[in-house]
Amino acid sequence: MKVQVQSKKGLKTILSVVVDKAEIKKKLDKRLLELQNEIDLKGFRKGKVPPAVIKNQFGKAIYGEVIDRVLKESTTKAIQDKKLKVAGQPKIDLKTFGEGKDLNFELQLDLLPEIKLKSFEKFKATDYLVKVEKKELDDRLNNLLKEYKSFEEKKVELKSELGDQIIFNYHATVDEKEFEGGKGEGVTIELGKDLFLKGFDDQLTGLKKGEKKKVSSTLPQNHPKKELANKKAIFECEITNIKSPKKSKLDDNFAKSLGAKDLSDLTQKVNNQISSQYNMALNSITKKEILDQLEKNHIVEIPKNLIENEIKASPSNTSSNKEEKNIKSVEKRIKLGLILNEYGETNKIKVTEDEIKNEIQKQVKSMPGQEKFVFEYYQKNPSATQHLQSTIYEEKIINSIKSKINLIKKELTIKEAEKMITGFNENNKAKANPQVKSKETKPVKSKKISKK
Repeated sequence: MKVQVQSKKGLKTILSVVVDKAEIKKKLDKRLLELQNEIDLKGFRKGKVPPAVIKNQFGKAIYGEVIDRVLKESTTKAIQDKKLKVAGQPKIDLKTFGEGKDLNFELQLDLLPEIKLKSFEKFKATDYLVKVEKKELDDRLNNLLKEYKSFEEKKVELKSELGDQIIFNYHATVDEKEFEGGKGEGVTIELGKDLFLKGFDDQLTGLKKGEKKKVSSTLPQNHPKKELANKKAIFECEITNIKSPKKSKLDDNFAKSLGAKDLSDLTQKVNNQISSQYNMALNSITKKEILDQLEKNHIVEIPKNLIENEIKASPSNTSSNKEEKNIKSVEKRIKLGLILNEYGETNKIKVTEDEIKNEIQKQVKSMPGQEKFVFEYYQKNPSATQHLQSTIYEEKIINSIKSKINLIKKELTIKEAEKMITGFNENNKAKANPQVKSKETKPVKSKKISKK
């Protein structure tokens, strides 16, 4: 295979590629032999059809298949041999081809620009930290006391009231008919939370252990059995036990019941939880400070095809003013993506399989009961895994840059953090951060544009 640079203008390059006819014949003969085991023709035993007969009957289709494969392979090799970084898919212009002829074609390429990274010594950004006030911390801890309260047996002579935990059996009917799921034993609810059915709890107040009562309630709209949705049901309930809330103390024992070592450990965990609620948004503000300086301090020629493809993929804008703003936003996003990718490659930043798995595990922990759904989602959606990999890659790049700039720490109260985050969100509704993709070696796909 012979490869020559036909022309080079800015980021546009045209390569002339010639594949020798002998090489094509070799691949064609190999494919004919492979097809001997696949083609079944009348009058021949399977695997015994002569290649000449196969060629005579299917020659054009087989040649087209071989040429298509040769185009893909030679395009990839030509780009690799010339050590070119291509932006988007190359276009192929066929010049000469045909059985017994050399394959001659041109590759029209848009190249990625050469980026020279500037020094980050003068870069400044703010690293925001949220200071959790004692009142906020105390409120959260007291809420935990209410949420995870314990219960103790209620005296037999006392009646149930809101806040009590009640255990009961029930037998339900709709239009005096039983239905699937209409029976339950040992059901436990906390009166007043209305988690069973709307209006159900109030009807079970004022009862003693062992008493029975008919409760009327409407089945939910999203009931598994559509014919029962929004239907009025009668529940014959028997109270088997009543427990009243036990006053809990905010001490080491309570902390241990929630998985903490002691009260001090629980307090620290709650403090960290509150801080983390704001950290992601505040990190976005720090990130924007860094990205704005990166964009301002680097001059980068952006491949036009990347801009065109990005605009095509985004929702259309009717006014020319909006369209102009959109183009500038796209140019900035692509520019920053190219700069960050260059930084990642220069500093050999990689994303490991373990890092991707750890990130998925974090998502699993944040969605209790839906673990299977999360795992299956990533298994069935490679693009989602790729997006996750890109997000981790970008985060590692930003963290690396943070370590090389003047990062000023600033402490904020929760109110100050909320005000800053609100202002940031309002100013950036129409803006998006660049999506940086970690580099992978992939076969080049080509787009044919003409035949001569």
